[in-house]
Amino acid sequence: MAFPADVPQIEEAERQLGRTLPRVLRERLMRNNGGEIRVAGYVDDGPYWTLHPVWDGGDRKRIARTAGHIVRETREAHETIDALPDASIVIAGNGTGDLLLVLAGSDDVVWWDHETGGVEPVAVDCA
Repeated sequence: MAFPADVPQIEEAERQLGRTLPRVLRERLMRNNGGEIRVAGYVDDGPYWTLHPVWDGGDRKRIARTAGHIVRETREAHETIDALPDASIVIAGNGTGDLLLVLAGSDDVVWWDHETGGVEPVAVDCA
């Protein structure tokens, strides 16, 4: 069963990230904190991506489900990946090394290619 995120949890993540999240992402997290999303514009429109949740310390089950939260994943990526665009937020991964990012100064989601370090715009289905 999916858990929704509360507005204060999202606001705390935004405070730690130093910016607000895109509206469509905030709305998705309030309905379903994490889970799978589809991305149009990424290599034949597949595979599913795992959306990073915001931290939820409500109980043991929620702690376990949000351990790979957006703040943690963003910090770890910036500490270990030199080619990652500065001040980007890591919102999802697909298990191949590629990431979905929100770039600094934008609410647009881009696909970051781990092989080239390049970014390409994509359309994210957060429904």
